[in-house]
Amino acid sequence: MRGSGSALPGSCGARTSPPAQAPSRQLPPAAMSAAIEREFEELDAQNRWQQLYLEIRSESHDYPHRVAKFPENRNRNRYRDVSPYDHSRVKLQNVENDYINASLVDIAEARRSYILTQGPLPNTGCHFWLMVWQQKTKAVVMLNRVVEKESVKCAQYWPTKDSREMLFKETGFSVKFLSEDVKSYYTVHLLQLGNTNSGETRTISHFHYTTWPDFGVPESPASFLNFLFKVRESGSLDPEHGPAVIHCSAGIGRSGTFSLVDTCLVLMEKGDDINIKQLLLNMRQYRMGLIQTPDQLRFSYMTIIEGAKFIKGDSNIQKRWKELSKEDVCPVFDHSPTKIMTEKYNGNRIGLEEEKLTGDRCTGLSSKMQDAVEDNSESALRKRIREDRRAGTAQKVQQMKQRLNETERKRKRWLYWQPILTKMGFVSVILVGAFVGWTLFFQQNVL
Repeated sequence: MRGSGSALPGSCGARTSPPAQAPSRQLPPAAMSAAIEREFEELDAQNRWQQLYLEIRSESHDYPHRVAKFPENRNRNRYRDVSPYDHSRVKLQNVENDYINASLVDIAEARRSYILTQGPLPNTGCHFWLMVWQQKTKAVVMLNRVVEKESVKCAQYWPTKDSREMLFKETGFSVKFLSEDVKSYYTVHLLQLGNTNSGETRTISHFHYTTWPDFGVPESPASFLNFLFKVRESGSLDPEHGPAVIHCSAGIGRSGTFSLVDTCLVLMEKGDDINIKQLLLNMRQYRMGLIQTPDQLRFSYMTIIEGAKFIKGDSNIQKRWKELSKEDVCPVFDHSPTKIMTEKYNGNRIGLEEEKLTGDRCTGLSSKMQDAVEDNSESALRKRIREDRRAGTAQKVQQMKQRLNETERKRKRWLYWQPILTKMGFVSVILVGAFVGWTLFFQQNVL
């Protein structure tokens, strides 16, 4: 599934494929959790999340992604600046064009493999389900809504309770709606994926987290962790199955957060020593830009800490988790995000009190660093908005074309039938007149 390409210069050198990863030390889960929590508190106290995020960006390698830029593949990419690397891209089989904007992220020490991909486009839904079938995927994890802030983030690629079934004739697949379990912050759909050529069918779980804002973070780790463990309980992430397909809009921000948190918790359960920064750098070797903002990075740490408490047997956490699993609500755990960290790069406004405090709390961070993060994040957000608008405009144009074509077909049908109907009307008038005249003539003769 993986190939290699020629070298491209990256910020830390040129590579064509990821280097081997060093084995981890063994540590008790309690000691590891305490170390991560200390790191989190230090980063919080020094307000160094932006700095850490910038370090990760600058230390991330760049790899060739030429195939994504081929002219025939441009309409298969949702965003121009988010492409799969050539060495880790998922290749479709038995088709003329094997390209899909999806990357295989393989973490050997955790025995975890994920396929991270963009939200399907109207013209790539067929390729999406072909990939799910060929990779023997058991579950799809969706972390965005179809429409967010009036922007299309993803095509409706799965059937609903109303539509029941969708056909993808280009690749020969059907997707049927079987059932759904709706909660306040996520929905689980049970789907039947059918190969129309062979007649074989498979059951696919579709886990849809519905309350995660683009470029943002959930209210707290609680609901997200419960969602993650629902996915885990299904067995969909286990190595005996094909890799789970995980997507948001671009397949890098929210998808990267999900994959990082799950991988860290797996390693903690094994007792491996964890360096979250290094692990994220390793994952970025398979797909560019994983975790898009300092807020998402901070949220990942928070969630790992809460998950670790559950793993090591914190009775308070476990009790709240049991209650959470029974209720259709989103509770708040101890490490809820502080408003001060929700800054402009996240697309949200800073409150008046936070604005006054920001200058005092950012003394350890240079203004250039802040500007770099904000400029890059705002630029990415603007690009994302432009791309969404283009996609929305394209859909509207297509709908207008369909309406015009339908109007033209109706007009042609009318032009075809008009002379016929006119002649029929004329003949009918003559016949009726003849009948009336004959009737009057007959009555006069009788009288």
